[in-house]
Amino acid sequence: MKKLLICIVVLIGLIRCSDTFEGELIFVEPDHEDAFHYPYFLYVPKNVSQTAIVSIVVEPNNSGFADDDFQKHIEKARRIATKDFYPGNYVAQNLNIPLLVPVFPRPKTEWQIYAHALDRDVMSQKDDSLERIDEQLIQMIDDARRKLVNMNIDAGEKFLMTGFSASGTFANRFALIHPDKVLAVGAGGVNGLLMLPLDSLNSTELKYPLGTGDLKTFLNTEFKKEMFLRTPQFYFMGELDDNDAVPYDDAFSQEERDNIYRLLGKEMLPGRWNNCKNIYRNNNVNATIKTFANVGHEQPEMIKKEIVAFFKEILGVN
Repeated sequence: MKKLLICIVVLIGLIRCSDTFEGELIFVEPDHEDAFHYPYFLYVPKNVSQTAIVSIVVEPNNSGFADDDFQKHIEKARRIATKDFYPGNYVAQNLNIPLLVPVFPRPKTEWQIYAHALDRDVMSQKDDSLERIDEQLIQMIDDARRKLVNMNIDAGEKFLMTGFSASGTFANRFALIHPDKVLAVGAGGVNGLLMLPLDSLNSTELKYPLGTGDLKTFLNTEFKKEMFLRTPQFYFMGELDDNDAVPYDDAFSQEERDNIYRLLGKEMLPGRWNNCKNIYRNNNVNATIKTFANVGHEQPEMIKKEIVAFFKEILGVN
């Protein structure tokens, strides 16, 4: 029997988890027969519709630190699932839809594997628990959909994705890998860098995660470019954001760094960000890309409200 931990049902334990959320929080640990190797949190707001098909919103976990103590990543994922400071919980509460937060590790001993950003190192893992965490996330979502059915909630097969900083980068990269699964993306704080739907730029092959040049080696299938171009996306940066992951070896290799600087710009804002924006526009990506004045590396409520409004339009709700 899969282990389920009910953290809260509306009132019990409300202070422990969050002073803002109401609903049910379920912690799911994988069984041996499951196709995912890590646990996840499923937050179900109290007013989720039991008569209409709803969309799950997914926010990948982003601990903000590397640590071999997996419990610390669990606790950070719990915060993401239960506090409306984070975009996933804010969207879930404002749209009354379920939220799923996976708990992927970010090990300190293998610091170059930046699973929380879905980097090349984690996508290159073979024959271990980190192999194809993108597929593991899809399996978690399918598992959550079955649990929601038992709660009389019918969740659609496509899902929304959101995130900020590393988890925003994860959402952007995941959308290129699996545009057939993603209904829409709303994310930000992404180092002025978006994964490009191009095999090459200026005669330079764009290998994953810069582009799709060698994506087939990871997916064993072709890039679903037309489907990605149609996927509604909303990306943002704050004009005062100075949090740039590109110079750091846990996020990018030297080869990736050199190509980013040469092809897109060493200056994160506005140069690199504008170059990515122009490439998305010139390739007809269905994306809204914004820069917010007087905002740093943060996700204030005004931006989360824009994400909610963006998702409302996609979902066709008032």
